[in-house]
Order: sequence, then C-alpha cells, then structure tokens
Amino acid sequence: YNPGWNSSAVNLLHVRAAGPEDSLHYVWSSIGAPTVLLVATQSPSSALRVNWTQLLSPSPAGAIWIDPPESVVYSTAVVFTKLFEFSEAKPLGEFFYPTYDLSKFSWDSFNHTLNHTALTAELSGAPATDPSGSFANGSLAFRVTAYEACGRAERLPSLLHTADSSQLEFILAGVAPRGNSSRFALEVATVEEAGAVRRLRSERSIDDEYTPTIFEVLSLVAESQNGSSTLGFLQWKATAYGSRSPRREDGIRCRAQGLQAANWTLPVSSIVQAYFGESLGSTCTISALNVSFGGEEGQVYQEKRYLSWSVLLGFGQPPRDPFSALVISIAAVALGTPLAMLLLGSCLVLLAQRRRYSEYEPIN
Repeated sequence: YNPGWNSSAVNLLHVRAAGPEDSLHYVWSSIGAPTVLLVATQSPSSALRVNWTQLLSPSPAGAIWIDPPESVVYSTAVVFTKLFEFSEAKPLGEFFYPTYDLSKFSWDSFNHTLNHTALTAELSGAPATDPSGSFANGSLAFRVTAYEACGRAERLPSLLHTADSSQLEFILAGVAPRGNSSRFALEVATVEEAGAVRRLRSERSIDDEYTPTIFEVLSLVAESQNGSSTLGFLQWKATAYGSRSPRREDGIRCRAQGLQAANWTLPVSSIVQAYFGESLGSTCTISALNVSFGGEEGQVYQEKRYLSWSVLLGFGQPPRDPFSALVISIAAVALGTPLAMLLLGSCLVLLAQRRRYSEYEPIN
C-alpha cells in the first residue's frame, strides 16, 4: 500500500505476482478515477517505481514506471470513469439524471480494509458534493481480490480464475435512486498501447452449473492487431446480484452496451497518465463501454438498495469453464438412449428375418 509514501491521503495498491521467469503487476488507485494498471514483464525481479512528488503534481507523466523498463512485454489500464443513473419512462423514453463522475468522489483509505492473508482490499467512496443526498446512507465500492492459484470464487457468480488474474467486485449499497424506476450503468474505459486492440466477445453455453440460469459469458479481450494472440482480458457473467449473500433469485440483468472508441480524455492526475505519459494522447487507443444493470422496470435495486457485479481481470486467454459431469451425463443419456433403442430394434428385426415359421412338415 502506497509504496515509498507514508500518507494515507491517497490510494495506490500494488499487487505483484512473481514467476520463475516473469512477473505480473497490478496497480490499483483512486488518484483521478478508480483505475487498475496491468503490466506483464519478462523479469522475475521487476519492480514498481513511483515518484510521488511528480505523481501528485499537475503533470504526472513519467511518475510511474517498471524497473527494468526493457522487461515490459505488455501493459494496459482499465479506468472506471462514470456512473449513470437513468429511467426508461414510457412514452418519453430514456431520461438521464446528472452523471456521477468517479474522479470527483472522496475515497476512503485502502489501508483500512487491506487483508494480506486473504489478498483482498476494498475501496469505498461517495461524491465530494451530493446535492441530491442520494449517498447520505450509501456508498460505491470496488472490492479487489488477488489469487495465488487456480480456483473458483465461492460467491455467485463463482467466476473461474487463474493465478494470472484478479477479481474486482463493483458494489452499490444504500444509494437512494433519484427516480421510481431508476437503472444504473457503469462506464468502463480501457487504454491500449500501439499494436493492441480491444474486442468484445459473447459466448453462450448450455452449462449453468456454477451460475444457475445464466448461460452467457462476456469478455473484453485485448488482442494483437493481427489477431495472433490474446494479451489480456476482462471477463464477467451476464448478471449482477441484489444481495450481500447472493442467490439465484437475487439476479439482476447485466448488459454490455457496445464497445466504442472514446473521443474524450481520461480524468487528469491519474496513474494512467503517470505511466503512459505523452503516448496516451498519441499512440494509445482509448475504448469504452457501458455495463448496465437491471430490467426495464428497475425494481430489483429499488427494493433491496444493493447491487454487486463481479469481473475478472488478467493476462492471456480468459479462463473457460469445462462442461460439468452433470451436463455430460444428461447429454449422454439424451443422445445415448435413442441410439441404444435404434440398435436394439435393428437387431430384433434382423433376428426376426432369419427365423422362418411354417405349419407344414418338410418333404423328404
């Protein structure tokens, strides 16, 4: 937490995963807007360096780097920029309330929730100015979990993870909606250096063993421009939940509303500008999409005032769930039974044709 800096007035959390020949770096921060910087290196001893004086200045470019710089093979960033609240009142259509700019939130210290044993931390905040009073009894939070090995999250949606990935849970708790049928959407921006491009994928499966009734997985993958390799990803199930202890019946519809090139600048004084520097406005590509939560009526959040959405971030290919033994068994029975009946029927017909029945004695 805040390596090389003694103050808790700002938040910078560094997670490093060391392998025998490489290392991965996750840098989470609320400087500017909530952001995670992901860097993969070919050195098992690569280290994060921070020039705090420069980072907290109006011109932070170059304040964050990886040492040695030549070990870096891939770097990207994900920025959570805005929270939209809107209603779909008919016949007027969508009506948007004033946007919550996350770069203007006041954030609590990561250090208060940091758990070195569980490898978790939570960043919680509220608008610095809240004229509507919606956050009087509520907060917006990002819960971070790092992993040391492959496995599956215990809570729904039970995302499958590897040691090369981390999970982020977006939580909206106790925030009063400004309308009778409000829905929320989170704007997510990505930054890619030259040579990489982001694409949104949707995969459907008949297997919902770990996330009942949810058959769709979405992935926002970073690929080399020639499509030869996948460099990094964000992955989530097409659902959010309206309970602190989520169950199937607490599911809230989750939709990704298209990936587009962003023609706006990222919030100032962010770790993105500190790391990418001048290339942020020249060679880097910024893309953004909105992830919306709730059905047309928006009643789930209205009733429980709680919303959680989990997303997995990591390097390489997104994890893929294998077919469960239950689905394989059902498929085997469904396909095997008709086949067995067909084979048995064919055998009976052949046997019947070979047997000749007659009421007459053979003539000698």
